[in-house]
Amino acid sequence: MYLLYSLITAAGAILLTPYVLLSKIRRQKYLPNLSERLGLEFPAEIGATSGASPGIWLHAVSVGEVLAAVPFARCLKQRFPHWRLVVSTTTATGQALALQRMNFADAVFYFPFDWNGPVRRTFRAIRPGAIVILETEIWPNLLRHARKSGVPVVFVNGRLSDRSFRGFRRAFALSAGMLRGFLRRVLNDATLYLVQTSDDASRLAALGAAADRVIVTGSMKYDLAVPGANAFVDWLEAEMRHSQRGPVLVAGSVIAGEETPVLEAFASIRQEWPQALLILAPRKPERFAAAANILEQAGWRAIRRSELSLDGHSAGALGGTARADKCVLLLDTIGELAALYGAADAVFIGGSLEPAGGHNPLEPAVFAKVPVFGPSMENFREIAAGLLAAGAAIQVNSAAQLAAAWSGLLENAERSAQMGSAARAIVERNRGATAATLDYLAAIIEPQRAHT
Repeated sequence: MYLLYSLITAAGAILLTPYVLLSKIRRQKYLPNLSERLGLEFPAEIGATSGASPGIWLHAVSVGEVLAAVPFARCLKQRFPHWRLVVSTTTATGQALALQRMNFADAVFYFPFDWNGPVRRTFRAIRPGAIVILETEIWPNLLRHARKSGVPVVFVNGRLSDRSFRGFRRAFALSAGMLRGFLRRVLNDATLYLVQTSDDASRLAALGAAADRVIVTGSMKYDLAVPGANAFVDWLEAEMRHSQRGPVLVAGSVIAGEETPVLEAFASIRQEWPQALLILAPRKPERFAAAANILEQAGWRAIRRSELSLDGHSAGALGGTARADKCVLLLDTIGELAALYGAADAVFIGGSLEPAGGHNPLEPAVFAKVPVFGPSMENFREIAAGLLAAGAAIQVNSAAQLAAAWSGLLENAERSAQMGSAARAIVERNRGATAATLDYLAAIIEPQRAHT
């Protein structure tokens, strides 16, 4: 079955080769790191430190996981100071953010293709004493090689969405049960699953994970730190005062199909607050150009964050009361959104009006800002439900409802403050998953050091 899995994934890679080559030509997206993904070469830091001490290999897929992993990774480094910390990502944007935000790590590299050769070569290069995988990315060959090598693998902050669970169940049916036995073996190659909710635990057990290997520790997303102000936030606040603009609305992690309803809602807000400013933050860099085109076609002037100098030369870029400039600030950078929520008067959480599962509503909540999101919040089901039940969030289904939600929060400052305080209280009340996770890891990792 492992051979069949490897053949299928290899065939998929071959079929994707034309797309990869096109990406190379258009964006230099994949091929520059192909040798790392094949385990043929690694950053110099890995070779320089691989013989010094055992390593904890932390894997975070993309931007969202890297952002969530930063405080956890720092805690890992503090809790296990005698271990090297090496961090892998799958995507180029995740890699760039990890290099920027995890400068305390000993090395950052690309996760290998899950084939025997790349996996074996990566193990030899980084010499892991333990592997920690954020959330629930299942890689059969990696897990099998770790078991054979005696390297524990722990999944932390694990979750298994309804969509993924249904996909596995359909695959079981189509494979006449063969996949069920294979997945059971794969899942039990891992040492431990530390998951967010009892539902996640039940789904993993239903797929074949041994019940004694699955423990509910809560969501580490509640342990997020309050982002400090950065140069862009400082510039924005000064520019808002200079141009006499306001209020500020932040639509974060917006995906394809959501730009238009967000702009419609903002147009409605501008009728009552003509100096309001919208900051539109697409979820993925691939959407930056498309979002700019949508703005221009809808009659808005797109101001790209990447074109602002922040050194005084961009002063007045947002216009002012004299001309009531019809502009939208397009956040076409990575890593600045979380701090921007602190400067917002109202927010929208993208990936939720379209059926994409939503994005993290706790990022504005930690600033006592009221999360407003659409009906698709499957990826944060329990968090969203808790916020709604406490009257600390607003769910909308359309542009008109989004405009009404924003308007209600802007018109009633006292209500907005009460709801925001309730949102922040939920964050504070549910902190602690990171500490619990580190305790479980210590019970596994420390004995490993004694044998290395």
